[in-house]
Amino acid sequence: MALNGGPQFKFTEAISLFVNCETQEEVDDLWKKLIAGGGAPSQCGWLKDKFGLSWQIIPSVLLKMVADKDAEKSKRVMEAMLQMSKIDINRLKQAYEQR
Repeated sequence: MALNGGPQFKFTEAISLFVNCETQEEVDDLWKKLIAGGGAPSQCGWLKDKFGLSWQIIPSVLLKMVADKDAEKSKRVMEAMLQMSKIDINRLKQAYEQR
């Protein structure tokens, strides 16, 4: 449930909705729908919808890779993610598997 507090209470990044996605298709579909009609992409899987509400569209594989016990793999994935707006699972996997 959400309450519209009126124009004097603006949305900020202090709150965002987190969506855990399983596939790139799910990421792409949600991303496209949420920025439609005046939304805006941001960095690292974040975007704002047309109402100004912040969303994090994150593939579950990102969380698994970043939590890997191999610090080098985790670091490469984090560095790759920091270069992205919408998260690209294939690019994450390339960074993770790099030798």
